[in-house]
Amino acid sequence: MPEGVAASRTKRIVRIASVAFAVVASPALAASQQRIIAVGDRHGDYRAWQDIAHGAGLIDGNGHWQGGKTIFVQMGDIADREPDTLKIVRSLQQLQREAGRKGGKVIVVLGNHEAMNLLGDNRYTTAGEYAAFVDSQSEARRDRVYQANRTQTEAFYHAREPALTAGQIRAKWMAEHPLGWVEHTLAWSPSGEIGRWARGNPAIVKIGGTLFAHGGISAEYAKIPIETVNKRVASAMAAADDTPTSILNDPLGPMWYRGLVANDPDARAARAAAKLPAPPLTVEQELDAVLSAYGAQRLVVGHTPILKGIQITAGGRLARIDTGISRYYGGPLSWLEINGETLTPHTVARSP
Repeated sequence: MPEGVAASRTKRIVRIASVAFAVVASPALAASQQRIIAVGDRHGDYRAWQDIAHGAGLIDGNGHWQGGKTIFVQMGDIADREPDTLKIVRSLQQLQREAGRKGGKVIVVLGNHEAMNLLGDNRYTTAGEYAAFVDSQSEARRDRVYQANRTQTEAFYHAREPALTAGQIRAKWMAEHPLGWVEHTLAWSPSGEIGRWARGNPAIVKIGGTLFAHGGISAEYAKIPIETVNKRVASAMAAADDTPTSILNDPLGPMWYRGLVANDPDARAARAAAKLPAPPLTVEQELDAVLSAYGAQRLVVGHTPILKGIQITAGGRLARIDTGISRYYGGPLSWLEINGETLTPHTVARSP
């Protein structure tokens, strides 16, 4: 989606649609002997998800829950890059309903791409993701949106290309806003069906001695209780808060932070801007601080692809499980199994 009318119109729709919504996502689950399965970023690849879910014994041949008492944690970034995000959402919603009846649980951790879609940032949204929302009224809806914003739209395009005719401007706008864009935007808005579901999911979860966060947890955020972090994220999602200081945009926040797994210039810039009095911690010191703050033994993260497979480091205290499972990246189809203190990476072949 280009900058300008497209982005501003999307965000305006999002904000108009926003309504108050209180979420109290359970920040921690009691220590349990239940098997835990964690899967990294899917990025719109439904087939990859099905291969993993079958391989891990989570679903049967019809896509229904067969994981029994397993706790399944999806690590966020189900959206963007590939066309089948809506299919993945529907599968997760179904499994969230079904797992509880069998003594299991499905937890979807928020990723930065879910926040981006809710905020109207569609830089990575694919044509297929829009097409999934098309119905018999899509063309008429899109035309109404254009007509309602025609004056502003023509002014925007004329500022860039004064010679454009009204017909040329309309054609350009339509090309930049494919059928399904209106429905996708409304569905992902804070009051939309998918937006409400997304903002009801937590940003940080603790299950027994294991923490789960999409990007990571910085030393700064480790000073804040998990429940408070999740409430702040939910509030920002409900308000579609896209300001620079929003937790949804914070490089040190749980959806964006990479400092525990990679060089993170955005985090360095944020710390420099905050004029932190102490020198930065080493990665080892920061991980220790995070785990100590939350009384945890390990942290599981996604967000930063590692195409050689799941990596468990720091003596089992840090697990990176975004292996680029989407065809966009072409990494191995993997999942992490946690049984008590044992962490076991698994892979499965990609179906044709």
